[in-house]
Amino acid sequence: MKKISIVVPTYNEEENVKPLSEAIIEEFQKSLPEYDYEIIFIDNDSQDNTRAILRAMTSENKKIKAIFNAKNFGQFNSPYYGLLQSTGDATILMCADFQDPIDMVPKFVHEWENGYRIVIGQKVTSKENKFMYWARSVYYKTIKKYSDVEQIEHFTGFGLYDKDFINVLRELKDPTPFLRGIVAELGYKRKEIPYEQQLRRAGKTSNNFYRLFDAAMLGFTSYTKVGLRMATFVGAGVAFISFIIALIYLVLKLIYWDRFVAGTAPIIIGMFFLGSIQLLFLGFMGEYVLSMNQRIMNRPLVIEEERINFDDNE
Repeated sequence: MKKISIVVPTYNEEENVKPLSEAIIEEFQKSLPEYDYEIIFIDNDSQDNTRAILRAMTSENKKIKAIFNAKNFGQFNSPYYGLLQSTGDATILMCADFQDPIDMVPKFVHEWENGYRIVIGQKVTSKENKFMYWARSVYYKTIKKYSDVEQIEHFTGFGLYDKDFINVLRELKDPTPFLRGIVAELGYKRKEIPYEQQLRRAGKTSNNFYRLFDAAMLGFTSYTKVGLRMATFVGAGVAFISFIIALIYLVLKLIYWDRFVAGTAPIIIGMFFLGSIQLLFLGFMGEYVLSMNQRIMNRPLVIEEERINFDDNE
């Protein structure tokens, strides 16, 4: 009997973990009775009752497993590490808040059985904030345009991955993995299934501007060179324009020596403009350096505090 692993990252999801596990088990019993399953919850140091609920769930059902991180290791490391701990013939990654539809699971498995080693969900519409969906669309199109690797628009990581691809992930040893880019860059031929992203069932999202910016910069610095190239081209362009303006001022001053007074305003405006350009691209360079530094340090993805219902050989 083939086994399907379901990996669910959690952070303060006390209202969702139990209903989600029940919905997944019901879906397997209804649509996938010929498959065995395991549900792996990897908790990123929740501050509510999520861990207590997970302990109760794992004691009632040995097919539900839990990994408790020693601290919060970020929104990318924890899900990636959870994938590496799966033991199924295929592994499905999904969020804990019901934004990823449960009824996509049998669709993923069906396409996997048709020969696709990677089957992903791609958001075509969303019930989330319209502005956020538009902003994400702009980001995906930008990074897709400037990346050397063709990126997948509106892909959050929600999908099925064959155990062969999970083994590829294990060999990467990337301390700052960007799964969405890795799937696009190194993944096998994939099947994309469109879906509508649902609203969060309960609780409050942990995403804020800083987390979203961090996610955007990880993808930007991992798969594009445009930030550094822009610094070169914009610097050259501004230098050329500045030279032309300086030449015009010199000519006007020579022709109208007594009447042409340049004043200090153009000098101050020019200084502020050039200073802002320099700071902008220093920030870009800093993001690239930060990304390099994290990879050079080669820290572990996460440190486990406890794992439940895993065999010794797992």
